[in-house]
Amino acid sequence: MNSQLLSLAIWVPILGAVPVFWIGSERRTLVRWLSLAVAVAGFLVTLPLYSGFDVTQAGMQFVEQAPWITRFNVQYLLGVDGISMPFILLNSLVTVLVVLAGWEVIEDKQAQYMGAFLIMSGLMNGIFSALDGVLFYVFFEASLIPMYIIIGAWGGPNRVYAAFKFFLYTLLGSLLMLVALIWLFLESNGSFNILDWHQLRIGIAPQILIFIAFLVSFAVKVPMWPVHTWLPDAHVEAPTGGSVVLAAIALKLGAYGFVRFSLPIVPDASHQLAPFIIALSLIGVIYIGFVALVQTDMKKLIAYSSISHMGFVTLGFFIFNQIGVEGALVQMISHGFVSAAMFLCVGVMYDRMHSRMIADYGGVVNTMPKFAALFVFFAMANSGLPATSGFVGEFMVILGAIKFNFWVGFAAATTLILGAAYTLWMVKRVVFGEVANDHVAKLTDIGGRELLILGLLAVCVLAMGLYPFPFTEVMHASVDNLLKHVAVSKL
Repeated sequence: MNSQLLSLAIWVPILGAVPVFWIGSERRTLVRWLSLAVAVAGFLVTLPLYSGFDVTQAGMQFVEQAPWITRFNVQYLLGVDGISMPFILLNSLVTVLVVLAGWEVIEDKQAQYMGAFLIMSGLMNGIFSALDGVLFYVFFEASLIPMYIIIGAWGGPNRVYAAFKFFLYTLLGSLLMLVALIWLFLESNGSFNILDWHQLRIGIAPQILIFIAFLVSFAVKVPMWPVHTWLPDAHVEAPTGGSVVLAAIALKLGAYGFVRFSLPIVPDASHQLAPFIIALSLIGVIYIGFVALVQTDMKKLIAYSSISHMGFVTLGFFIFNQIGVEGALVQMISHGFVSAAMFLCVGVMYDRMHSRMIADYGGVVNTMPKFAALFVFFAMANSGLPATSGFVGEFMVILGAIKFNFWVGFAAATTLILGAAYTLWMVKRVVFGEVANDHVAKLTDIGGRELLILGLLAVCVLAMGLYPFPFTEVMHASVDNLLKHVAVSKL
């Protein structure tokens, strides 16, 4: 199926950022509305990807191909399957919400702030749709730049340290991936086509080395334990919009890399090293859950919660059954909704009180009842409450894990208890009880713009929790094809 939809999804937000930069921050009203128009246009051009998607086909759809660097056979090659397509829609929707969230909050250099998010949105779509190794790498690395600027320019007091840590961790991790991409290029007789790499027959020793190279890059991005330490710092210092995109989209890039590169290119090494990945995932799920329990900063608590929930994703991928892999993909989408909502809720309170510390709050429900209702709802989804999106993915992964090994499933299920513990403990101290102090007593409830943003996310969380079929339907054929491919030895 040929069209220009994927190019539009990439270049509409990137090129739309140019007039936003050109207008400048002096004309704030025009900047806001133009940024919103570009973000909405970027989302609208992705909708036909879903409506025109053939759920019975496992292969790539909406393929675009053009020569780029002909000397090295590098192509501008785009395409999506049931695994990657939902994340383009998620990314484009989150971009609209982030632009709305920064509507009044960002006062300094607003044009640059909005433009950076628009550029990053296009780059993220490029990552999810690139089928050429060099093109993927360019988008993958380029996405670091706007996030680095967002944290470094609009972050908190330690923003420079957090921005450098984020950039260095993710850049150094990616260098090994570049080595692996070059090796695969040489092994495939001069092809950077990722789908050609899926058909290579590689010995077990090179497979393991390539797997490790990809693991280092993608594990940092997820992030998996023990290379997760950059994320809490980045979240705490990033502005609200930065935290939203970081949690909802950027963390998904590493997990996506596993299913696009590691599993199909080196399936034997993936099977051989699966126990190691499962162990790291379970440590991330359980240990990081306990770390979240002792946090005093709301943003840090939600950041550690994200690491714990993403442990479910890597666990689901490496148990090699249909329900586990689909559950991991559903968990990625759900986490995009729920984590975005949680960080936006913290942002709402921070904008009013300029504090993220749990101890500074108490009795918020008395002064902000609408906000409190939504905050509690998202907290329940974060805890994995049935009928919310947070339950669906985790439940599927646990079922798949029990099918794989009972004790692995049992260990994974402990996160439901831990998730409820740290999330509800935070909500109890922040939302309920008597009004804690004069600052809380002066809080004003959310307005129409904030209600629209959180309301849209609430609808997504509830709809996915009650009826996940539209999400699982599009990925089923592609996941089935991936597992059949991974099951066949390449030796």
